[in-house]
Amino acid sequence: MKKLVLSVVKIGGNVIEDSGKLTSLLEAFSKLDSPKILVHGGGRKATELGEQMGIKAKLVNGRRITDAASLDVALMVYAGLINKKIVAGLQARDCNAIGLSGADGNAIHAHKRPVGAVDFGYVGDVEEINKITLSSLLNAGLVPVFCALTHDGQGQMLNTNADTIASEIALGMSKEYETILYYCFEKPGVLRDRNDEGSVIRQINAQTYQELLADNSIADGMLPKMENCFHALKHGVGRVCIGDLRMLHSEYMDYTTLAL
Repeated sequence: MKKLVLSVVKIGGNVIEDSGKLTSLLEAFSKLDSPKILVHGGGRKATELGEQMGIKAKLVNGRRITDAASLDVALMVYAGLINKKIVAGLQARDCNAIGLSGADGNAIHAHKRPVGAVDFGYVGDVEEINKITLSSLLNAGLVPVFCALTHDGQGQMLNTNADTIASEIALGMSKEYETILYYCFEKPGVLRDRNDEGSVIRQINAQTYQELLADNSIADGMLPKMENCFHALKHGVGRVCIGDLRMLHSEYMDYTTLAL
């Protein structure tokens, strides 16, 4: 029996912070065939609001440290301000969305990242996706909208990378659905030349990925995203796509698709 296709779409801060892009994204996402799941971050907005409250963002090598005060800001911004605006926008487009963190319905269980060379504070690494909870929501015709928060099952909320959440949801649901993972950001795809948006690499497999790493075509913030992509593909996700919001339109093809 052929599996239904499940689309998991992750959007970054560049989309969230731009009202025009967010409107276009919500329009395109609402028109995707169900079932589907949206995952969002919101670090820029959390930094902005935190600074207004006198809570300065702490970064080590570009990675966010989440102390108790920063976690409270993340809860307010991710699960509240951003999540509910997105849900309301989708409801206005006849998309029956439900806003969630990993704690809701025990949807995403995680553990606090162990202290190593750096103590990241209340940052969580995903242990398990609750497939029963997600399947129940999808079967009821609901569209889950996840923020970048999980929990440890002991009452502690955890700040968790949204790219990772999207990847873990896609691979966690891959036994029930044919899953397609979309990473939607400001660039049209993975670029051979980072200064030329016309240099989109349309297809990347494991071999070409290693070649791109060797010649430094892929570096910095794209590295963890690509690691999540190949982790998902190796564990059952059918297809991973990277590009801007135009890739959610069926007739548009100029973005990056990854395969093993």
